[in-house]
Amino acid sequence: MTRLCDIVFSFFGLLFLSPLFLIVALWIVLDDPGPVFYRQQRVGRHNKDFGLLKFRSMRIGADKMSLITIGDRDPRVTRAGYYIRKFKLDELPQLWNVLIGDMSLVGPRPEVRRYVDLYTEKQRQVLSVRPGITDYASIEYIDENKLLAQAADPDKTYIEEIMPAKIELNRRYINNPTLGQYFKIIFLTIAKIIR
Repeated sequence: MTRLCDIVFSFFGLLFLSPLFLIVALWIVLDDPGPVFYRQQRVGRHNKDFGLLKFRSMRIGADKMSLITIGDRDPRVTRAGYYIRKFKLDELPQLWNVLIGDMSLVGPRPEVRRYVDLYTEKQRQVLSVRPGITDYASIEYIDENKLLAQAADPDKTYIEEIMPAKIELNRRYINNPTLGQYFKIIFLTIAKIIR
């Protein structure tokens, strides 16, 4: 049932949000010439890689410096990118990933291979379901980059503290993947972004 909801919501989301997509695309190009979209390899269901689509919010080649964003004003983030990220507009192209079946609207956020390779056997449970655009961990850690900015070693803090905590939050949905939970997480996410 959730897959049917994913298809319907992502299709109509892409359709109705297409004017916003055009505005954001123009904003990106005018602010920092280059591609509008950014595709990054992430790990999805059954440990398979896929190309996650985002609006580009960083300067070209920024991902070669670090895989995590640190603080509100990471110097790699463009001026437009700061606001695109702040209001989560960079995630909207993932509706395409949802439509074609790489992702769901709700599910564990997909990680890059480097971090997935560090998972314990128990943590690999998150790979048994489609990854999502949002989940309990996304809501709880909406300001994750601020937490990392305060860390002496952001990468170590992410691996040892934030990543395990997020996986535990993911398990709440994985262990109870009802339609009610699906809609609850969507509404909680919208409310958190608005606040």
